[in-house]
Parts: sequence; C-alpha cells; structure tokens
Amino acid sequence: MKSIYVNIIRKGSHVLVAACDADLLGKTISDGRLEFYVSEKFYKGEKKSLEAAIEAIRHANSANLIGHEIVGRAVSEGLVHPKAILAISGIPHAQIIRI
Repeated sequence: MKSIYVNIIRKGSHVLVAACDADLLGKTISDGRLEFYVSEKFYKGEKKSLEAAIEAIRHANSANLIGHEIVGRAVSEGLVHPKAILAISGIPHAQIIRI
C-alpha cells in the first residue's frame, strides 16, 4: 500500500488539501525551466492510505497534489482532468479548485 502525506488546512468554511506521494516529501524537482520544492511545511500532515487521501480531496474546496500515485488516482476517480496535469521532470502536479 502506498502512503500519501495529507495536510488538511481549514480557514473558515474553506478546506484545502495538500497531498503528495510520501517519497517526494522534502525533495526538489527540477526540469530546467521549473523548480518545485515539495515543502514539509505545506504537504506534511498525516500519512494516509491512497483511499483516505482521495476521500479527503472529495470533501475539499481546493487541493494541491503532486506525485504519480495521488495524481494518478485523482484522475482515475474523475477529480482531475488529464489535460490539467503539469509534469515537472516527469512528476505529475495538479490543482483542484471548486467554485
């Protein structure tokens, strides 16, 4: 079972979920034009199963996702459109905003 770090940030009625594949936490991903730091301050919350992470995303107003596992599952669950994914050095990143 793959582990995902899930940080749930609540501000009033807004719920933001930051989720990353556990093996990416604290790493910097760069492809020459973009550099992305998978910040422990932002992404490190509880370690959860992939299923629990998806459930948290379903209840969020917005989400910030990085990693093959979490983004791939979000796509297969219909939460992220495949064309909305930004790949940084082959690592998928996606954002969800519900309005």
